[in-house]
Amino acid sequence: MQQKLNKEIWKAVQFHPLFQGVDERTALSLVEECEALTYGKKEMMLKADTPRQGLLLILQGIAEVFVKNAAGQEEVLEVIRKGEIVGFSSLAEFLGFSSADKPQANVEVRSVDDVQALLIPFSVLAKRWDDQGVHDYLLSQVSIRLKDVYGSLAEQVKMAKGIGEGETILARVQDLMSDKIASVSPDTSIQEAAQRMVGNKTSSVLVIEGGDLKGIITERDIVGRVVMKGISVEEPSRLVMTEKPVTISRFAYYYDALSKILLNGIKHLPVVDDGEISGVISLTDLLRKKNDSMMRTIKKIDESDEKSLPEIKAAIYEITETLLRDHVPSIALLDIITKLYDRLIGRAVELSLKALREKGFEPPVPFAFYLMGSAGRGEQFMLTDQDHFLVYGETSEHGYFEKLGAEITARLEAAGYARCKGLMMSSEEQWRGTLLQWQDRVRKWMLQSTNENLLLAHNFFSYRFVAGSETLDEEFEAKIAELLDRSKIFLYRMVQAEREQEIPTLDEPIRALFKLSRKSIDMKKEILFPFHHSLQILSLYYGGIPGTPLEKIASLKEKGIFTEGFTEDLKEAFSHVLDLYIRQRWGNNGGSSVLSFSTMSTRQKDELILSLRTLRELQGMVFARFSV
Repeated sequence: MQQKLNKEIWKAVQFHPLFQGVDERTALSLVEECEALTYGKKEMMLKADTPRQGLLLILQGIAEVFVKNAAGQEEVLEVIRKGEIVGFSSLAEFLGFSSADKPQANVEVRSVDDVQALLIPFSVLAKRWDDQGVHDYLLSQVSIRLKDVYGSLAEQVKMAKGIGEGETILARVQDLMSDKIASVSPDTSIQEAAQRMVGNKTSSVLVIEGGDLKGIITERDIVGRVVMKGISVEEPSRLVMTEKPVTISRFAYYYDALSKILLNGIKHLPVVDDGEISGVISLTDLLRKKNDSMMRTIKKIDESDEKSLPEIKAAIYEITETLLRDHVPSIALLDIITKLYDRLIGRAVELSLKALREKGFEPPVPFAFYLMGSAGRGEQFMLTDQDHFLVYGETSEHGYFEKLGAEITARLEAAGYARCKGLMMSSEEQWRGTLLQWQDRVRKWMLQSTNENLLLAHNFFSYRFVAGSETLDEEFEAKIAELLDRSKIFLYRMVQAEREQEIPTLDEPIRALFKLSRKSIDMKKEILFPFHHSLQILSLYYGGIPGTPLEKIASLKEKGIFTEGFTEDLKEAFSHVLDLYIRQRWGNNGGSSVLSFSTMSTRQKDELILSLRTLRELQGMVFARFSV
């Protein structure tokens, strides 16, 4: 049995430079000294601070080399594939230039998927050392790794130099927060709570009982909940506090805190870890740390009116530029920017309603306003064209909503949104209507599944409710869900169209892929569109219609469609592709989404290959689910 296994291993490695050129008998004797190893997905292969016994040759699968920073976070240094070796740093010990007894902080190696590997001990290396081919191979591999290391270091130094003002791009909450906590108990009077704020020169006070955070009271609460409503200041603090306030960890990053504050419409975050309260961080703390212009920008958005509406685009772009310059991850960046754009959309709707009201027009029935396309997915980091529609209750007064659609479209255009070339806007008759009209419209797309209707449907089903009646929104979603339950053949037709747009595979060796084969990839058409369509089809099939991609992924995980491991892989792959796409488009002022491989580092190329494999796996799930 062992002899048969050795022969199988030899067949797998006979053309590898470490074994090439020796007769079968010698090769088998060398293989006998090696150890065949198997690892499951995400299994640790080499741990830090453990002595290396030799070189590890990957026979099948992919592994990643990573190191943990001072904060305990993992940084992937390189990806190792079939035919490549891990452990070149241990050659110094083999050559006698460093002591194996001296402890060293080594990198760690983990399998990305199922891995088969061969541990080649130093004894085998010693027997092959006189072969010039082995020398040349090891020298070339070490040189390539050394070049990549220097390239990576250069990228990090360049990144650090570009931050400006000596700030770290990974500022932690604990570096920005105030650790002087003003607190009261739930039974403390409102007056005393206000006095604590004044005495501690702070704009908030935490409500704590038995060491547990029960709530928070801010200056705004004192004005809005006490003064405006005439509540006696002798009443207990529990009457006006915000219960179960949003909190954050002291180890979270600056952009995490900023995202939470903006997304929740608050200005203060208690800092809590494992139930222990260590401080408070405010919007002022965050923006003071960055720059005053961001504070002015958000104030401009909050106080925008008819005249200042066109100024908001530049204000949001300034925040986007700051977040990109500070290398904030794409998911966190889009969380922040989407909230700001939603606020802009909501303001445009308010101003449109006000303009009609001043002309003597009032909404005859409730309505709901929706975004589609990249805005619907929460991915519109730049103001491109408009994609939106209106739904309203049953009425004979359609003229009002014709006016409302026109008003909203005009105000969004004034704010910087170009009119949609495909006329997918609520100013157009086909993109507004009652619940029944929308049912008929969507039913037509499903029954007449032409390529044009499929494209309309894909754009439509990326919708997200942003303004109007929540009750009407619930009715609308229920009506659409009923149609989907009776139109599974429509989803099959959507899948057939997707088979013509498979996500490209880049699993060839890097040298062939990036030097001899294709030179670029269209991030939008070849990757993001097929990914979104695949995710959307699965979401529609399993009953989840609206939401951002991350919300759809989370929903499919909860339904048991995605495993926990695949969910994390998919989120990571999507985040990486978004990072490349956003920086590509932003750097070109919204121009081409075609990414040239010549502008990418080796690490970025490796990450892209892994990301595409995961996205193709998602697409494969769709094809398998709807196979004929």
